[in-house]
Amino acid sequence: GSEGAEEEKKEEEEEERLKEHLEGVLARSTRTRRAGLQSLRRALSTRTLAPFLLQRRLTLADALERSLRKGKGDEQALAGSVLTLLCLQMGSGPEGEEVFRSLKPLLVSILTDNAACLLARQSCATALGVCCYVAAADPE
Repeated sequence: GSEGAEEEKKEEEEEERLKEHLEGVLARSTRTRRAGLQSLRRALSTRTLAPFLLQRRLTLADALERSLRKGKGDEQALAGSVLTLLCLQMGSGPEGEEVFRSLKPLLVSILTDNAACLLARQSCATALGVCCYVAAADPE
């Protein structure tokens, strides 16, 4: 009884923190977005969050797109890392493929941009490879 209630309370608190991280990624401030991306990366690296992610995948994809498109160097690298973990967590279902397909052109663009930060290009290459392997229905 009480163990189940404690576990449920922990999950709710964790979900609240994740929502805060997601809000951070959507913020106007570069520093806040970076902090949100770092927190999300940490959370995705340590826990399985598939149900939470599936419900918010489009919001998260939009936030990652903005960080990849408008961010500089380290923000783009963080966004690539978060996308890699997102694809791994969502797996090979249609939702993961949808997120990957929407961000793939941007990943390729950063990867092939010689002026882009090396760390960002490396992160986008990893995201492209992992997501293509995990989430793409027809590897191109």
